[in-house]
Amino acid sequence: MAALGNPEMLTRKIKLWDINAHITCRLCEGYLIDATTVTECLHTFCRSCLVKYLEENNTCPTCRIVIHQSHPLQYIGHDRTMQDIVYKLVPGLQEAEMKKQREFYQKLGMEVPGDIKGELCNMKTHLDTQRNGELKSEDPANKEAGEEKAEEDNDYHRSDEQVSICLECNSSKLRGLKRKWIRCSAQATVLHLKKFIAKKLNLTSFNELDILCNEEILGKDHTLKFVVVTRWRFKKSPLLLHYRPKMDLL
Repeated sequence: MAALGNPEMLTRKIKLWDINAHITCRLCEGYLIDATTVTECLHTFCRSCLVKYLEENNTCPTCRIVIHQSHPLQYIGHDRTMQDIVYKLVPGLQEAEMKKQREFYQKLGMEVPGDIKGELCNMKTHLDTQRNGELKSEDPANKEAGEEKAEEDNDYHRSDEQVSICLECNSSKLRGLKRKWIRCSAQATVLHLKKFIAKKLNLTSFNELDILCNEEILGKDHTLKFVVVTRWRFKKSPLLLHYRPKMDLL
């Protein structure tokens, strides 16, 4: 009980430079702006830095894992949570960035895009609330609308074209999935399926698996859309894929 009453035990101050490595972009070495994360390895960069880098590369700047052989830009996504964290930790960063963007469009004689206007409006409301030292209770209707908007922003590719798949095991060395029928985005890759199967079967590594269609081993970067078009195009049944241990493990 004495420890609970000791302020030194309850409060620990962390200096900003102690966490800079976690909230800065490896490419420009500045604080993350429009934070964008590589879905393959979860490393995060400024969107403009990453897009420019991927014009000539297809690997992650941090760990060098191949994002995608031909379309790496399809496998990066805006990381709203990380950006919110950065804006909260770095005083004045959001205000400065919104001001820069507004001045940029005004200099070109262009109308400020709606999303930037929305950010500016939200930021002003937030700052006004902080200055007043009060938080007004949310209107239920507005709260519900906000939750619906959040669900739209995080639909986890449900709005993508979908593919129905049957995952069958064709090896006695592995057990079958309890639920072999799945439905997922056509933009998902064979590597995503490998990771899914490895997780479900508690394998030490997804690299222990091969996935086959019509007895042909599929490349890890093949999207399901590509597999359907090239190997299942004229079949009306759901895509049938087999999995087994890699040939060098048999």
